[in-house]
Amino acid sequence: MATANSTSKTARIETRVSQEQKELIERAAAFSGRTVSEFVLTHVEVAAKKVIDEHEKLHLDQAQSRILVDALLAPKKPNKKLKLAMEDYHKQVESR
Repeated sequence: MATANSTSKTARIETRVSQEQKELIERAAAFSGRTVSEFVLTHVEVAAKKVIDEHEKLHLDQAQSRILVDALLAPKKPNKKLKLAMEDYHKQVESR
């Protein structure tokens, strides 16, 4: 995945903020020695990656982990309902 610094920057994101928020962001950017755009982009990108990571990872407790491992090591045979669902899926995929 390319980083923000290594790719062409052609897309824009715009947002409205209060005067107080703008001043706060400008002050923080100045303290960090960055432009407002650099400051916002850096911090928004970090926050976005954190949110995505939290939603894409599977968090299981010990009991849930055991159930998952048991199911992976000794899967049950498909029942009639699952077989029908698989047949329906194959028909839909083949028809495209």
